[in-house]
Amino acid sequence: MEQGKDRSLVSKVMDGLVSGIVEEKYGAILPPQDVLSKEFDVSRTVMREALSMLLARHMLDVRPKVGTRIRSMRDWRMIDEDVVNWRFRAKPDPLFMRDVIEFRMLIEPRAAAQAAARASVADVAAIREAFDLFKGLAPGDTGYASANELLHTRIVHASGNQFFQQMAAIIRGALQATQPMLAEKAGAWEISVQTHERLVSAIERRDPKDAEAAALALIELAADEISREFAVEVPSRH
Repeated sequence: MEQGKDRSLVSKVMDGLVSGIVEEKYGAILPPQDVLSKEFDVSRTVMREALSMLLARHMLDVRPKVGTRIRSMRDWRMIDEDVVNWRFRAKPDPLFMRDVIEFRMLIEPRAAAQAAARASVADVAAIREAFDLFKGLAPGDTGYASANELLHTRIVHASGNQFFQQMAAIIRGALQATQPMLAEKAGAWEISVQTHERLVSAIERRDPKDAEAAALALIELAADEISREFAVEVPSRH
């Protein structure tokens, strides 16, 4: 029971440290462990464990006579779901958003094509169920973001590719980052629903080529808004 309590405390401290990091509370160097222990009202053992977890995720770097340095967010282990969630918590910058779109263009269209070719009957039914939930909601409605993420996650899962499946957290984070921009664009929701319908129908028809094209069209909607919002050049299929 005590071990479970300690693990919960470690998770809480990790989350608090990350909040301070992304909010630039600490600057480039974290305070000493004893100072942080007092700040979070935990033992040095708990604080040491929390810091070691962040070190393992390449978020911190310990240097002699310097202390615990906060590493650039570009160095963070993005394949780790916790790190993904924390990274997307920070204010987005143009290059990060460009990288998000490039990642999605590499992974999601291929995952959609593989879902059309490999998905089980149960997988296809789950994708349709998620889409039916998604299309009944509008941006701003409670549950809209979750429904959108669920639909994309199920498509990636149905690809059958274990590496794609482990990257679903990055896709969910990318959707969270781009959804507010799309919500403000007139007509974007209607286009999004229509294109998602095309994607889901292509998977149901076992049409990998059309599924890939529909997934890419969805990403290009987000790419256009990112280009406009951040004045950064984003990749194109053309």
